[in-house]
Amino acid sequence: MISPRIDKLLEHVDSDYASVLVAAKRARQINSYYHNLGEGTFDEFPPPMVDTRSKNYLTIALEEVAQGKLKYHYR
Repeated sequence: MISPRIDKLLEHVDSDYASVLVAAKRARQINSYYHNLGEGTFDEFPPPMVDTRSKNYLTIALEEVAQGKLKYHYR
């Protein structure tokens, strides 16, 4: 079962396409955060903003979207 459910994601974003874009970008930021953490330079990207058991960066990002922790805007 996919978690979080799409209806929870759509409460905080305009469309399912937007949720994919926002979550993918945030997953890359989380990946960079953990990569830079070992080097001692972690001030460029914020750490994960949710408590989760998941180790998958995309799942963490989707949980952040579902909980309304991310703010985004289009250019």
